[in-house]
Amino acid sequence: MAICYHCGRETSDLYYCSKCGQSYCSLHKEPVDHECNIVIESLKLQQIPLSSTYIDAPQIISTQSTQEGVNSSDMIVRGTIDGTYTWYRQEKQIPDNAFDPDSGIEFKGIFLAHKSEFLHFLIGVILIFTIGIISFYKIVFNPDYIWALFMLAGFYATAFLFHELGHRQVAIHFGLQTKFRLLTFGMLLTGITLAMGLFTLVTLSDPLPGLALPGAVVVLGLDKVSRKTGLCKAAGPLVNLIYGSIILIISFLVPIYPLNYFIVIAAYFNFMLGTFNMLPFGILDGQNIWKWNKKVYLLLMTSLLVLLIITLMIIYA
Repeated sequence: MAICYHCGRETSDLYYCSKCGQSYCSLHKEPVDHECNIVIESLKLQQIPLSSTYIDAPQIISTQSTQEGVNSSDMIVRGTIDGTYTWYRQEKQIPDNAFDPDSGIEFKGIFLAHKSEFLHFLIGVILIFTIGIISFYKIVFNPDYIWALFMLAGFYATAFLFHELGHRQVAIHFGLQTKFRLLTFGMLLTGITLAMGLFTLVTLSDPLPGLALPGAVVVLGLDKVSRKTGLCKAAGPLVNLIYGSIILIISFLVPIYPLNYFIVIAAYFNFMLGTFNMLPFGILDGQNIWKWNKKVYLLLMTSLLVLLIITLMIIYA
């Protein structure tokens, strides 16, 4: 049987990718799922024609000595010496630091692709904080509570920041290359949201709906459906669940109104963000978590949804 160029799974149905010239199983047929741009760049670096076909079977490295004149380090490693299969597309095709400007890897759809991760985080958090200030000015209508406006914007920004750090740290735990990156399309949406917020602030009109998603954590080497992928994806909503729960408990320990009221709103931010990302659609975390483990998905989604409803009831009460 033929083998997927990305994961090495044997299958009778392969899908040819015209961009990189390789064939993939149904799980990795989409360019984003087999990291098509990285495959293209790595094949260019190795001077391998993009139209080269897949190999029908993995090449297993023998424990016997290699032929005279052939260095074993130059051989293509497709599996382990005991015949078990690892990863068909070699890890060495991804540079040690794919995010380095000299790596030869082109990241499409990423804004300022090779700038430092700190700069990306800083820009993302500033944008989220600014949108928070603009969005919450009607909640904090009393000039005596102007401090609460900055407090809410801060909690709003940290809900986003901690969510992304959750993804990042679990990926690092698994030894994967990962960095937070600003997304070009996400920056466009965030810019539009910021412009609409400024318009409503100047005109004193009702806030308009918008989407603030300046960036996300980029992880190299994840399969579409696996335990590693599921845990990396679940980390973000789980952090929001834990962070929001801590804030909610603190709100009951602070018997001072309206401080406790604003703290409950801060907890709501986390449950809202976590619940939204658990929706099983598109690039949201929920899609891969659902495919990986439905029990984990239902437990995490139910917990976030219940706490979201509770915080809403407290706020409107």
